[in-house]
Amino acid sequence: MRYAEQVTFGGSALDRAGEIRANPEAMAAARTHPDARAIALWRGKPLIVRIRPTILMRLPMDHPILQDAVEEPIFLGREDGAPLFAFNLSKWEPDQTDMAALGGFLDPSEQHHPTLEDLEVFAELRRVMTWLSPRDAELAATAKAIIGWHESHGFCSKCGAASEIADAGWKRDCPACHASHFPRTDPVVIMLITNGNSVLMGRSPGWPDGMYSLLAGFVEPGETLEAAVRREVFEESGVRVGQVDYLASQPWPFPASLMFGCHGIATSEEINIDPIEIEDAIWVSREEMVQAFAGEHPRMLPARKGAIAHFLLENWLADTLD
Repeated sequence: MRYAEQVTFGGSALDRAGEIRANPEAMAAARTHPDARAIALWRGKPLIVRIRPTILMRLPMDHPILQDAVEEPIFLGREDGAPLFAFNLSKWEPDQTDMAALGGFLDPSEQHHPTLEDLEVFAELRRVMTWLSPRDAELAATAKAIIGWHESHGFCSKCGAASEIADAGWKRDCPACHASHFPRTDPVVIMLITNGNSVLMGRSPGWPDGMYSLLAGFVEPGETLEAAVRREVFEESGVRVGQVDYLASQPWPFPASLMFGCHGIATSEEINIDPIEIEDAIWVSREEMVQAFAGEHPRMLPARKGAIAHFLLENWLADTLD
């Protein structure tokens, strides 16, 4: 696919500097480098400057807000030669926050730390992802995903003992049984299934009214991407799929997926949904999809910008899948 790496969260060519992660001397030098900077997250929300285009904050390593860090920072890599680290500030408690809104599908709340300027706030990444530059989006997604992994993998899955951060945050070691654990990424297929001039769209229970997207599902152990596409589409919609081609991928840190965008050709039309999996599925013509993208469809909202579903549909409409 000619525009495969233009998807949100990918394609910024970040130097991840993996060769120095396990070198304590190199990491100590990186921490004290005069140009080293910190990316801060609070409960998965990156710290941004609320302007357009939105900027991901890069703080000096001695900024007072970093005293609220939960544990050792994660080394993200180098930007123009300068080391970058991610700090998890989740133990900080804002004075005024609607805690019920946190974790919502598109959490609109913002949190302001008293040591920061008025426009410097923590904001939900789903809401601001299309406002960020490719580099800032990749940094925010990487930091969110790796910090989220540490929060949910504090104990050894082999023996149950508390594990410890190693390799600048890219590994956890168990001091009891000496097992090593590495960040998890879950493969997910998301499918542009076409039948002539139409594409298959579905919606999950609990989504906002009018929201439809491409069908998607996790790849199972021992399964190819092509097989996962055919299985997931049939399980969710009852539609059979023949030829499957890979198109593009997208890191999706909600919480830790890698989305594999695929194009599949339907060999059947009849829809028979599994109500446990999805709430509805429909065939949508190109003409109707143009209406939806323009916000003029009577039933369906446009796919969310920034998500790979929007990216694939946009390229389908533009005839640029190949």
